[in-house]
Amino acid sequence: MATRYLQRILNAKVYDVARETELEHARNLSARLGNRVFLKREDNQPVFSFKLRGAYNKMAHLSAEQLARGVICASAGNHAQGVALSGRRLGCRTLIVMPVTTPQLKVDAVRALGGEVVLQGDSYSDAYEHALTLAEQQGLTFVHPFDDPDVIAGQGTIAMEILRQHQGPIDAVFVAIGGGGLISGVAAYLKAVRPEIKVIGVQTTDSDAMIRSVQAGKRVKLADVGLFSDGTAVKQVGVETFRLARALVDEYIRVDTDAVCAAIKDVFQDTRSILEPAGALGVAAVKQYVERTGCSDRTLIAITCGANMNFDRLRFVAERAEVGEAREALFAVTIPEERGSFKRFCELIGPRSVTEFNYRISDEHQAHIFVGLSTRTRGESAEIAELFRQQDFAAVDLTHNELANAHLRHLVGGRSELARDERLFRFVFPERPGALMRFLSSMHPGWNISLFHYRNQGADYGRILVGIQVPRAERSEFRRFLDTLAYPWVEETNNPVYRLFLR
Repeated sequence: MATRYLQRILNAKVYDVARETELEHARNLSARLGNRVFLKREDNQPVFSFKLRGAYNKMAHLSAEQLARGVICASAGNHAQGVALSGRRLGCRTLIVMPVTTPQLKVDAVRALGGEVVLQGDSYSDAYEHALTLAEQQGLTFVHPFDDPDVIAGQGTIAMEILRQHQGPIDAVFVAIGGGGLISGVAAYLKAVRPEIKVIGVQTTDSDAMIRSVQAGKRVKLADVGLFSDGTAVKQVGVETFRLARALVDEYIRVDTDAVCAAIKDVFQDTRSILEPAGALGVAAVKQYVERTGCSDRTLIAITCGANMNFDRLRFVAERAEVGEAREALFAVTIPEERGSFKRFCELIGPRSVTEFNYRISDEHQAHIFVGLSTRTRGESAEIAELFRQQDFAAVDLTHNELANAHLRHLVGGRSELARDERLFRFVFPERPGALMRFLSSMHPGWNISLFHYRNQGADYGRILVGIQVPRAERSEFRRFLDTLAYPWVEETNNPVYRLFLR
């Protein structure tokens, strides 16, 4: 299987537009991990992403007649820029269908490269269906972002460069997976030429279609995907990419949002470059792999596959990187409401730096404190929580509690006697004008909103925390309302954070 792609990769046409990117030694990260870590800097391509390789290779193999008619693609960003730049180089028309939720930064970048942009639908799937319709109507050639042999072969040239740039032993290459085009090309080349090198695929915990598909033995379609790593937010992998990955990839690793944010910071500290979340998946997986296996003195390569980062998203990355690096731990601590207890608690904290501190009197007997503390090692939060308990301070470790990280630390206020029959929900909705108003308008007028928190993170999708007062007699009707929403939601009414601070 791999050898059949070898010739395609060796004959791929990519260097008219792409460049051979650096294989850069990450000195700081290597020293910390006790291994030799290298970064394959695809974020340094002209469009700041590897996608240019596959798009151009596909288009360069089209006939003169097909190029004269033009090409079309669906994309939320990186593939779109690759197709647009390739079209400018080849002198053909490029029509790019993008979701209306696409950040203006990416829309402007595609237009600057000569692409004609059509905004359609709230997701990639909507844009994809519309692109297929336009392709048939206008006689355009569809350029798939990942499930195409020529696209896969174009991405495979990255592996060819890695082996040329590092001719010594390589233990593993870590590759982010969205639809599977990148890892299919990389794995096909490496397994044909250097089969002893491990190929390790990486997905986020909330966008793991390839991992689930391999485990199930068939392609699995996810109902929803997380959109923080928008470059890998694919609900279903390709037919050909699944076939190749299932046969050639040695191992898979899932990483969470906090780990990705920490990896973005790691790369910045080594290179002074800022990766997009998808571009940092490989680095996050290297760290997790070393921690899990305890390996040392190995050569590990992460493909940093993109840097199309919205500037506004950096605020979120900076906040979450501390948790992802195990540099911060969050706790809810209950202390007696008596003289001296607050001082005794502060003395217990000792020399640790306090990163956040929120206090609100609860009643005449006890008070709840929300506190963030700097930490040095992973797992230290559990030790600190146990220390609190030994001193008779009831403590809940909130370090990996999404409600605490995303919302509670930004909220002001507390309990209210007026919030009877309140239920708490987290919702995700497209970050577009009018979306929030449509959400509010769809609600029953008898259901009062008793709590609301929203913070723009510069992402394609927004997240809100809502407290809604629903009388017991109307719970069935409320459940039907939830089922009709097009937005993913999670009920948090029983979350200990909510019960301690807000209920």
